Amino acid sequence: MFDEIYIEKLKANFSEAIRVILTNKIRTLLTSLGIIFGVAAVITMLAIGNGAEKEILAQLELVGVNNIVITPIPDKKDKNSREEVEDGATESKRFSKGLDLLDVESIKKTIPFIKNLSPEIILETFVIKKGKQNPVKLIGVSEKYFSTANIEIESGKNFSIAQEENALPVCIIGKKIEKKLFTGESAIGKRIKVKDIWLQVVGVIEEKFISESAQENLGIRDLNQDIYIPLKTFLVRFRDRKNVIDKQNDNNGGMVYYSSGNQQGPKERIPRGNYHQLDKLVVQVTNSNQLNATADVLSRMLKRRHNDVLDFEISIPIQLLKQQQKTKQIFNIVLSIIAGISLLIGGIGIMNIMLASVLERTKEIGIIRAIGATQEDVILQFLTESVLVSIGGGIIGIVLGVFASFILEITTGIETILSLSSILLSFFVATLIGLIFGIAPAKSAANKSPIEAIRHE
Repeated sequence: MFDEIYIEKLKANFSEAIRVILTNKIRTLLTSLGIIFGVAAVITMLAIGNGAEKEILAQLELVGVNNIVITPIPDKKDKNSREEVEDGATESKRFSKGLDLLDVESIKKTIPFIKNLSPEIILETFVIKKGKQNPVKLIGVSEKYFSTANIEIESGKNFSIAQEENALPVCIIGKKIEKKLFTGESAIGKRIKVKDIWLQVVGVIEEKFISESAQENLGIRDLNQDIYIPLKTFLVRFRDRKNVIDKQNDNNGGMVYYSSGNQQGPKERIPRGNYHQLDKLVVQVTNSNQLNATADVLSRMLKRRHNDVLDFEISIPIQLLKQQQKTKQIFNIVLSIIAGISLLIGGIGIMNIMLASVLERTKEIGIIRAIGATQEDVILQFLTESVLVSIGGGIIGIVLGVFASFILEITTGIETILSLSSILLSFFVATLIGLIFGIAPAKSAANKSPIEAIRHE
């Protein structure tokens, strides 16, 4: 019986709150603006945060865990040239052999806690299909490359030891290469022609999404469009910068000629000064605590091996990503503060309007108190009104936040991910704001004396 009476009171209060809100539509909308923009900001902020977190995790997967990246710095000048010093005199530049496989072997023997070493050589070239040339990146790698870079081979298999040691013409291709060259069929076992060399496809890697920001900030290629061959196959059949024929006396326009390892075919040209045999070396340690110490040891070791020439750069991608993550977290905190201020202003607006409503309806309050309404009934009536205003603003804010998230992703390219939890949180916060900031006006209305309220003009 008691429950039925209470439910009837709630229904009556709800109907009265709806009547008051509809009577003052413009004032109600203006009152709820703070809630609307605050809730929209919360949803958009959480969507941006979810998108940023997903991107960071994806980038962590791409760069690999506990990896140190060594990148050579090609000299813009000829490595045998002479440089001017400050006093106007000249001195011979120190000779460096560049980053090569001998460095890889030395690192392997010297540093005991290295888990994997993955050297890479990159050549921008083309693959021929039906007489047409399609640009690709040809990557010379070891079989350790795929585990170091967290790349799964979707179909086929990894390079075998025999294929690596014997420099066999085999390759593993990206998913986009398979789709482009072998539409609707598997590439495994088939052959492709890269430049003038036929390669047999033994594997296809899984497709990975790589954002433009990851490619720019971390130097990550679009792995889906690469062709991978064993390192020795690359050196023997395509290019080995250790086998450079320097034609300095020829008028070659600042270029040097090189030939493939087997000395067959026409000689090609590369920029003078690109004397490094490797284009990249990834060193994977067993424990993340060893990253900084290992990077320091590698720096000193390579500098000594390169005759004190600093022609390489060492970076730790995971630290760069953590810095990015920290920056994005700060950005999210700023957005949260802005959203919180908007909600606070919205709550204050509701409280002010409800206090004004109490003054306007003083006589009405006195009449309902005189005919038997209790203080609890009056409090419940005004709380219902404030909560409904807040919920209405919250619903509009949710719609606006969802719309803003989609527009932001379309216009800026920033990935946003909406979640049910963020929408429910926003709705809960909006309701709570209405409840908290409606208490003071409700108590003010309930505490009025019925006789004085009726006499109020």
